[in-house]
Amino acid sequence: MSAEADAATPTPSPAAGPKPAAGHIRLTSHSGGFGALPIRWDAPTAAERGPVVGTTSKRAHRNVIGTHSGSYSVYRALAVAAGALSRQHKADLTNTMPTDLIGPYPQWSEPGKIVSLDPWGASVADVFATELAAGYDIRPTIAVTKAHVILPEVLEALQKGRLKADGKFLTAGGAAMVTKAAIEPVWYLPGVARRFGCSETDLRRVLFEETGGMYPELVTRSDLEVFLPPIGGQTIYIFGNPRDLANPAVELTARVHDECNGSDVFGSDICTCRPYLTHAIEECIQGAQRGGVGLVAYSRKEGRALGEVTKFLVYNARKRQVGGDTADQYFARTECVAGVQDMRFQELMPDVLHWLGIRKIHRLVSMSNMKYDAITGAGIEVGVRVNIPDELIPADARVEMDAKMAAGYFTPGVVPDAEELKKAKGRGLDA
Repeated sequence: MSAEADAATPTPSPAAGPKPAAGHIRLTSHSGGFGALPIRWDAPTAAERGPVVGTTSKRAHRNVIGTHSGSYSVYRALAVAAGALSRQHKADLTNTMPTDLIGPYPQWSEPGKIVSLDPWGASVADVFATELAAGYDIRPTIAVTKAHVILPEVLEALQKGRLKADGKFLTAGGAAMVTKAAIEPVWYLPGVARRFGCSETDLRRVLFEETGGMYPELVTRSDLEVFLPPIGGQTIYIFGNPRDLANPAVELTARVHDECNGSDVFGSDICTCRPYLTHAIEECIQGAQRGGVGLVAYSRKEGRALGEVTKFLVYNARKRQVGGDTADQYFARTECVAGVQDMRFQELMPDVLHWLGIRKIHRLVSMSNMKYDAITGAGIEVGVRVNIPDELIPADARVEMDAKMAAGYFTPGVVPDAEELKKAKGRGLDA
C-alpha cells in the first residue's frame, strides 16, 4: 500500500541556507522499486551478496528498511531540514579505503554466523565499484583506520614498569598504536529472529510497535529482509596485526566491553567499567608485545542497554533504600525501575568476532558469563578468563562486584555469602 500527503512549505531562516524542496511525503510501505538490487545474505562473494542500499537520494534503489548512520540519522535529518545538507549529497569515497584489510573469512558466508553487521561494509568502494559507477548511492557501514591511544592508566603502568615501551606497540610517550574500526548495525531480520528464538513475524511486529510505528516496512514489506536500526554501533581496537586475529595459533587477548559513559569517560567510581577497560588495554598491549594480538570490542549499550536515565534512577533507588546500598538488592533495584535486570542480550555480540575471523580467544578479560556463554555458544573457543585485580576496584563499586560474584559471575576469589551481601558498602548520595 502507499500514501501521500502534501507537505507544508517551511518558513526559511535567513542564515540557514536552502531548504529542502516542498512536495509530497512518500511512505515507503508500498512494494517494488525499479532498479533495487537483491540482497542474498550469506552469499560467498560480494557480487553475489549484493550491496546494502539504505540512502534516500534515490528511493527506488533502496533495498533495506531504515537508513544509514544508526541513531545519527536523526541528526542528518536535522541538517537537511535546516538546509545545511542536500538530500542529494553523495559521499566522495576517494582515499577513504581501510588502512588494514579485514577478511574475507569463511564465517562471512557461513549461515547464521553474522546477522547484525555487513561483513562487506568496509570495502564497498572496491567490491561494488560497478554499482557505484551505475549511480547507486552505496555507503560504507564500516570504516577502518589507525590511531594512537593515550590513557592515563597506560602512562602510569609505563612509569611503574608494568609496561615497557617498544616503539612498535607502545611509544615512549605512552601511546598505544592501534588499528580501529567503527561498525554500524545492519540486521538480517530472519537471522536475528533465529538468534533470539522467535519468529521473524513476531520480531518485525514488535520492532514496529516498540519504535512507535517508525518503520511501516517492517510489517508491510516482507520482501525487505535487512534493517538498519536507529541504534548505536560499535568500535573495535586492535593491538598488533589484524590478520593475526584469525590465526588460532597466535595468542589473542580480548575484552568485549559495553559502554558506560559515566565510568569510561568521566571516571565515576560506582562501577568497575573503566578500570576493567583500562586493565584489558594493558593486557592487550602486553599480549601484542609477547608476539600475540589484542582486541577490545566496544559496544554502545549504555546502562546495560537500559539507557543512562534509567541507570541514574537506579543509582538513586539503591542509595536511598532502607539499609543503604547493599549487594543483595543490587539487581532487584534495577528490575524495579526497568522491569528487567539487563537488556544487552549478548546473542548478537559474537558477530564482530566472526567478522574478524576469530576462532579462539586465548585470554578473555571478562567476568561476565553472559558474554562468555555467547562467545563459546557461537563456536569460538575460550582459553583462560582474566579477572580485574582487587586493587583496581573502587570502594563504591564493591557492591556491584559482590552482587555479581554471588550471582555466579566468574571469579577466582571467595564468593560472598548471604550475610556479607546484606552489608551496606556503597556510600550515600551526600557522602
